[in-house]
Amino acid sequence: DHLDRYDYKMELYIASKFRIAMNQSKDDVFIFNQEDKNSVDFLAKNTFASRQIPLEGKAFETGVLKLGNGIELEMSNSSLKGRHNYSNAWCAAKAAMEFGAAPEAIQKGLNSFQNAPHRLESVAIIDGIEYINDSKATNVDSVFYALGAMTKPIIWIVGGTDKGNDYSPVLDLVKAKVKGIVCLGVDNQKLVDCFAKDYPLVETRSAEAAVQAAKGMAVEGDVVLLSPACASFDLFKNYENRGDLFKEAVMNLEDGNKKISTINH
Repeated sequence: DHLDRYDYKMELYIASKFRIAMNQSKDDVFIFNQEDKNSVDFLAKNTFASRQIPLEGKAFETGVLKLGNGIELEMSNSSLKGRHNYSNAWCAAKAAMEFGAAPEAIQKGLNSFQNAPHRLESVAIIDGIEYINDSKATNVDSVFYALGAMTKPIIWIVGGTDKGNDYSPVLDLVKAKVKGIVCLGVDNQKLVDCFAKDYPLVETRSAEAAVQAAKGMAVEGDVVLLSPACASFDLFKNYENRGDLFKEAVMNLEDGNKKISTINH
């Protein structure tokens, strides 16, 4: 999303992010993603004084945070879901332990943690259907992790101001998990071209219409996931406004049947 700030050169972006470590001393700790080639390559070419702690997928991917010395923390009671959140939680837990926090206290924190709004935020379960607000997912990469975090069949609400999106990275996840698509945007043609031939697809122009359309597609045991992959500025002030209106529409679902104009494919 932000390469325009770095002359569209990935190497400048990487160097900028690694400034976080430039003033660390030998008494400091640097936690990094061992599975990210950009990070590994940069570390191989540059010297930092701090002690490095690598993170690998096997340390967290099952939802159990393996922190070394036999210490394991469970994510099963945490509101945080998905591989990306597990990796973040591992880093946070590891950092807390470096400062002397007890594993029991960290586990309590994980169990009670509440994420910021609009990030895989569970809004409500109505008639056995869970509604999740992931309005902050304004690019395809974010949607990749959101879809991967779901364990129930998905009605996917997607769309908005396109950023030149390429949906190929999520096609396998969509095939495996998505049973219906609700477009929420002014111009949904790219989504229609990509998905309408293979999935039930409805176009809508408001959060209320999108929620009503998703409700019509869903059955008990499904999840309605707002994870737009696009910016919000065609219909909303920002992603927060989009998420807030989605949540409002979900909470108003039982107010009675309303006539909603949709375009079916």
